[in-house]
This record gives sequence, structure tokens and C-alpha cells, in this order.
Amino acid sequence: MKLLRIGPAGAERPALLDSDGTLRDLSGVVSDIDAALLADPEGLDRIRAAAADLPELDRAGARLGPPLAAPGKIVCIGLNYHDHARETGAAIPGEPIVFMKAPDTVVGPEDTVLVPRGSVKTDWEVELAVVIGRTARYLDSADQALAHVAGYAVAHDVSEREFQIERGGQWDKGKNCETFNPLGPWLVTADEVPDPQALPLRLWVNGELKQDGSTADMIFPVAELIRYLSQFMTLYPGDVINTGTPAGVALGHPDPKPYLRAGDVVELEIEGLGRQRQELKDA
Repeated sequence: MKLLRIGPAGAERPALLDSDGTLRDLSGVVSDIDAALLADPEGLDRIRAAAADLPELDRAGARLGPPLAAPGKIVCIGLNYHDHARETGAAIPGEPIVFMKAPDTVVGPEDTVLVPRGSVKTDWEVELAVVIGRTARYLDSADQALAHVAGYAVAHDVSEREFQIERGGQWDKGKNCETFNPLGPWLVTADEVPDPQALPLRLWVNGELKQDGSTADMIFPVAELIRYLSQFMTLYPGDVINTGTPAGVALGHPDPKPYLRAGDVVELEIEGLGRQRQELKDA
């Protein structure tokens, strides 16, 4: 299933995009697409059972919100593609590089992205987001890990590289600026993604293709990331894992590096998971 939320920020209603592209109203079945729904063992089955009888929604002109309301924590993985490591000249990490993003960085897939005040190195990163559906702690195997996934979505891990690298070495400062995690357009349930390591992902800036990769190039695959993280923190329904980005970011370009500015348009997609589009404006 493709689950989404539609409407003004803070007043989105839950919806379903069915197989023929019809948008259907879920508000009579569930209150929202959120942690409580994902934690309910029967929650997604209720939606499936009701899908054929749901009223249609007109999407014309309506805003798409993030497909997950009030995510818990957003755990991010740095340097998780072989080609991205090569382009930045970094050694292949022996263990996943972990940092966090605040849930309030999450915006809709077509919402404006704000270039922070004083920024000269705002960068783009298309990423596969994994949404957790069952509480995970001290998992033992990859198979066990994947059983804890509710679904997958497109994430844009916007990053300010000067804040991240040159301002005291604190990655969080370059990752947690306002609007720096567009998510969506929808949450695709795990049963519709048989292999999360076989997903092409791409990103364009002002119509120019910048990133063209595949999740097959991940250093640490999705299942291993979930298993690994569960050794250090408890993952709860509604938590999100951003799994890293392939080559083609501004940071990896030879000088002069083409960082983002107000007026730029970024488009990104993951095959089967949908497409985003954002215009940048100054904060």
C-alpha cells in the first residue's frame, strides 16, 4: 500500500493511493498515519480490508504532507555508499557512522526548503528512508531486522557542509536546520518492497542529473543497519532511519562546488517509492 497525508501543515488527513492511482480518504478508518497505527498489529490490515470502499479524494491543488505524522527519532547513516566514499576520498567505514536528525526537520515532499542564514554550502542527498513498525532491541539477524520494518519512503537529507564539517566538527549543526528532511510523497508498506537493496535512486538540481545510484551499492544494507542500531538504542514504531546517499553530492564535486542557493529547484526519486520536488528560498 501507498499511505500518505494530504492537506495544510498541521491539518493533514490520512489517505491511500490505490493501484490505479485513485486517492482515497482514510480518515474514517484511522485517525492518522502515525506510530500508534504502525504499532497496532491489526492497523494496516484494517486499511487493506476497507480500501475498496473508501471515498475518493481530489488531490488537485492540495499539499502533500509528510507520510508519517510525528516521527519519533530520525537516525541517519553517513558515508554508506561505496561510490560516495570514493568521491569524497574517505575510507570505507568499519561500522556504520551514526548521527541524528530532529523530528522537526521533517516537511512534506513538495514543501519549500530554506537555505539557512549565513549558509554557503547547502547540499543535497537523496536517501532511502526506513520506517520502523515494531519495537526493535538487540536483534540477532538480518531476517529478524527486516520483520521490524513498516515501510519505506524517499528522504532528502539536506545538509549544510560548512556547519557540519568546519564549525567545530558537529555534524548535527549541519543536519538539523529547519526544513532539512523532506519526506515522502508516500509510505510504501514493506510487503511492496521485496528487496530494499534493489532500488534505483536519482536527484536533479535545476533539471541537471546529479545523483544516479542504487541501494545495491550500500556498504551496510538495510537489514544490517537495523540489527546494528538495535544494539545501541531501542527502535520504536514511527522511528525513521535515513540510510545514506550515493555519489553526486556537491561536496564530492571538484571546485567550484555547486552548492544550493535560493531559487534552485531540487527533484529526487526512488523507483517505486515516488518523487519529490522542492524550491529553495532564503530563511
